[in-house]
Amino acid sequence: MYNSDYQAFNLDENTRRSWYSPEALLIELKEGMTFVDVGCGDGFFSLLAAKKVGPNGRVYAVDIDAARIEILQKKANAVGLKNIVVAIGRAEDTVFCEECADIVFYSMVLHDFEDPVQVLRNAKLMLHQNGRVINLDWKKTKTDFGPPIDIRFSEQQVIDMLQSVGFCTEASEAGSYHYIIQGIPKHTL
Repeated sequence: MYNSDYQAFNLDENTRRSWYSPEALLIELKEGMTFVDVGCGDGFFSLLAAKKVGPNGRVYAVDIDAARIEILQKKANAVGLKNIVVAIGRAEDTVFCEECADIVFYSMVLHDFEDPVQVLRNAKLMLHQNGRVINLDWKKTKTDFGPPIDIRFSEQQVIDMLQSVGFCTEASEAGSYHYIIQGIPKHTL
């Protein structure tokens, strides 16, 4: 299933914000949109997205860890967010909807999936005609934190995977430790 060679760690909000601006990553997300958070953990980005898309929007969130999904649900309930649909399961097996999503988002998890190419194929199924994939990931450089360097994907590896399933890609920086690769389905160009 997922890579078990290292122990995943939890990131608190302050640490994440010292590395990158989550709001800047979600700048294109607007009221009424649909956001899919794959490998959502306890919902850091799901909760931010749910607030941005508002009551007329929808957030779908999936993670294999039932305990993390439970935390996400408790956090959403505590702030009255009712627009998040959660699922416990493998990303390789999850397609929430077809052609409904504006953004399918991965936050530092693509390397954890057993079959990341299948996960990206699922994203393409979920995206509507003008949707996009956003992958925030670890740079393939040695750090004292994060996943081991040997399991991290380089920007080029992610670009190659996205292009192999029919996306045009765009790369950008996201602070000292991370990069962003966006994928736009080729049929929209």
